[in-house]
Amino acid sequence: MQSIQLEITNKSGLHARPAALFVQEANKFKSKIMVKKGEKEVNAKSILGVLTLGVTKGSLVTVTADGEDEQEALQAITALHESGYDEGE
Repeated sequence: MQSIQLEITNKSGLHARPAALFVQEANKFKSKIMVKKGEKEVNAKSILGVLTLGVTKGSLVTVTADGEDEQEALQAITALHESGYDEGE
């Protein structure tokens, strides 16, 4: 099991579009992927779960992957995060 911590920097946080991209990326992998904000942890492969976290700009989230492709999954999620979720910010 591996984890990364991300600070959400895009101005809208993980609203519908970036949350959908995040979930799509997570679903590319076999590993169990969870995302946690504060005390609440949800399945990163569930759009409803990710949206219920209420991730806003400046929020810190922890993404944990557990499985055969966990390292690749976290690298891909990090790359998506660093791209600004293609919002040009």
